[in-house]
Amino acid sequence: MYISCTMDSSKARNFRRLAEARGNRLLRDIQLIGNLANKNNYTYTDADVRKIFSVVDEELRFTKAKFSVNERKIKLD
Repeated sequence: MYISCTMDSSKARNFRRLAEARGNRLLRDIQLIGNLANKNNYTYTDADVRKIFSVVDEELRFTKAKFSVNERKIKLD
């Protein structure tokens, strides 16, 4: 069974509000990480960069999986 369009509107509004705020904060923080690429201000190695993006990629995969599990659970109910 799929989620119907009659989902509690306050829950949907709350989700959208929080998703927008958190998404905007995430994008800003990613841009700030990009600022670290300025070799005039920072010294780093390729290993440092790989570690940053390895951690970010893993957390993103973990978070995406949470949504996939929820989607499958809802369809099975």
